[in-house]
Parts: sequence; C-alpha cells; structure tokens
Amino acid sequence: MFLGWIKNAMPRGIYGRAALILVLPVVTLQLLVSVVFIQRHFDGVTESMTSAMAIELRFLQSQVNGAVDYEAARVALDRVTTGLELTTTLPASPMLPDDVKPFQDLTGRKVITNLREQVPDVLRISLAERRVVTLWLETNKGPLEVSFRRNRVSASNPHQLLVIMVVMGAIMTTIAYFFLRNQLRPIKRMAAAATDYGKGRMTNFNPTGALEVRAAGMAFLDMRNRIERQTQSRTMMLSGVSHDLRTPLTRMRLGLSMLDNEDVEPLIKDVDEMQQLLDGFLDFARSDAADVLEPTDPVDLLDAVMEDAKRSGLALTCIETAPAGTSIAMRPDAIRRALDNLVGNALRYGQKAEISLSVTDRSVRFTVEDDGPGIPADQRDEATRPFVRLDPARNQNKGSGVGLGLSIVSDIARTHGGMLRLGDSERLGGLKADLVLAR
Repeated sequence: MFLGWIKNAMPRGIYGRAALILVLPVVTLQLLVSVVFIQRHFDGVTESMTSAMAIELRFLQSQVNGAVDYEAARVALDRVTTGLELTTTLPASPMLPDDVKPFQDLTGRKVITNLREQVPDVLRISLAERRVVTLWLETNKGPLEVSFRRNRVSASNPHQLLVIMVVMGAIMTTIAYFFLRNQLRPIKRMAAAATDYGKGRMTNFNPTGALEVRAAGMAFLDMRNRIERQTQSRTMMLSGVSHDLRTPLTRMRLGLSMLDNEDVEPLIKDVDEMQQLLDGFLDFARSDAADVLEPTDPVDLLDAVMEDAKRSGLALTCIETAPAGTSIAMRPDAIRRALDNLVGNALRYGQKAEISLSVTDRSVRFTVEDDGPGIPADQRDEATRPFVRLDPARNQNKGSGVGLGLSIVSDIARTHGGMLRLGDSERLGGLKADLVLAR
C-alpha cells in the first residue's frame, strides 16, 4: 500500500521526475549537513565560548560576595566590568518569570544549558534580544543583573550557513535542470515524431543528444523506414495482383455473355463475385496508401455520405452533427472510404442505419448504428482482422465479401492515430461502430 502511494505521488512527466532526481539528493544532503555539522559544530563552539564566559561570571559573583556592603560591591563591579565589557545592575531590575529563548534561535538552548551547568547560581537567562544576553545571578547582596554581547557565548550567525546552502543548492539545481532539459529534449522530439507517425504524419526527426538517446533515435528511424517499406510492398503486391487478375476476368465475362446457354448464368455470377473480391483487395491495399494529409472539415465528409445515401435511396439518417468550420488534418479519401464501408456494412445486415458526428479538442468520432443482428462481444476483435467472416453473427447470405470491410476501416483509423470501436446500439439494437480519429 505504501509503495502504491509513492507510485501515485510520483510525477508523471519526464521533466518532473528529472527535477525530483535532482532536488531529492540536494535536499537530503542539506538536511544531513544541517543536522550533523551545524548541530555538532555549533554546539561545540557554543560550549567553548560559554565556558569562557562562565569563568568571568563566577569571578564577577565572587567580587560582589566579597564586598562588605553595597557601595563596596558597586565599586568592585565598576572596576572589573569595564575591562570585561560587561554591563551590571545592582540591585537588579525585576526578573522574568522564566528563561526566554526565541524559537528561531538555533544555539539558544545550548547557551542556557551550559551557563546553568557552569554557573550554578544563575537565576534567569533572557535571549529575547538577538544581540544581547541578559542574566540574573544570585549573590549575598541580592540578584545581580548582567548583560553582555551575544557573540561572546555563541556564533551570532549560524543561520548564514543554512541560507548559503539553500541558495547555492537552488542555483545549482536550476543549472542542472536546464542542462538536463537539453538532454531530455531529443527524447521529447522523438516521442512527438512517434506520435505523429501513429497519426499518419511523417515528421522530420534528426537524432541528437547523448549517445544512448541518439542510438534510440536512429533505431526509431530504422523501424519507421522498415514499416514504410513493408506497407508499400504490401500495397504494391495487392494492387498488382488485383490489377493483373482484373483483365482476364473481364475477358471471361465478355466471353460468357456471348453464350446463350442458361447454364452460363451461374458462371457469370461467379465471375462478378470474383470481381467484387478483387475490388475488396484493392480497397484493402489503398487503406495503407500514403495519401496526403489535408485540412478537412469532418462535417463536409458527413454531408457527402448523406448526399450519396439520399441519391441511392438508402435508409440512412443523420441524428447528430458537429458545428461546421472545424479544420482537421486528415486523409479525406481514406475517411470517406471508411465511412462508406461502415454504412454499407450496416445496411447490408440491417434495415436502417443512423450516423452521427462529434468533435472534441482531442478527437473526432463518426458513429454508425444499425438494427441488424450485431456482433457478439467475444468476436468483435476477430471481426476487425483481415479475411475474417463471422457467419453466425452476421447473416452471410445478405452480401458477399472477403472479410475486409471492418479491417479496412480499422487500418484507416490507425493511420490517423485512432481506432475502431464496436459495441451494441442502444437506439436500434444492432451494431454500433465508432470511428475515432485523433486530432
């Protein structure tokens, strides 16, 4: 539980953690020096200085006790106090009810303790004034008030060491923080480049900084280049295969259409289905194509989808939309393809569909809902994989396909730094598909 509390209390950002790494040792060192050095050193200095003062106080007390009367005691005090730099009052002014030591006085307790131990007849000690010590001594002529400078019994400025430690610690920590920030800046740039790449943006990134950070940056660039090469290879392969097969299929269909035999009709239907499969492969290949990011208003995309649905007589309704005029960097052709797939998928397995759009500071979300059979929760992850067809969940007889529709949408969402979420539609009872794009 304690470790969990520490983990939750730790800063989340790398700058905050770096600052903690810098500040914690400095503060710990200052506390250690304060306790060990200041306490022991100044206690030793105070004890030595109060011992010397105690000798003078005892001598002063003996002069008063040895005098025959008050007048002789005053004469003796005047004779010795000038040389000892002491101020005396006999008879003394009214004593304080108790010793006085300000809270911020670091060595005051040690001064009072040592004086009482070495001068047993001390009645009261006052350290109320920062530069003066006043005490009352018991004599046979009554209480004797004695005042002297504070720096005669203790170092007058022990707090200066603390001030110097704090100020220098803050200065050195600030310098170290700026230096460390320069070392962490390449890591932030690499993280920003990785985030942009996850959103489909190729950001220029030049590895800099320490050797380890530079090595990590070079590894990131190599990984990004390998992914780009693999994506391009897959796109070219699927496009090439689909394009090469389209020509012989067209010749087969033309040849079959010239025959009058009724047995040819099923063959033509097979050729048409193969043509649809090739179109699906091409769409899947284009889902990773490096389209140019353009400032696009998502409301315009939604309006275009609704306009096409209206012309085609599709049962698609827009239930919610965002205010127009928002410009967001995205690939409009890819997003339009994804929306067409979601709408076509919804109307293929349902009687009607609804679409909505919401825009926030961090994301754009297109939602398509239908009244079809839906997809069980334990099969939704599998439904977004390529070439997967869920026969039990989605009635296979209502449409042909190769199982790439949701996979294409998922790939397009990932190239925009988002995701495709599948759930249950509370409004229509069928499938709810959220196409979430990062801003």
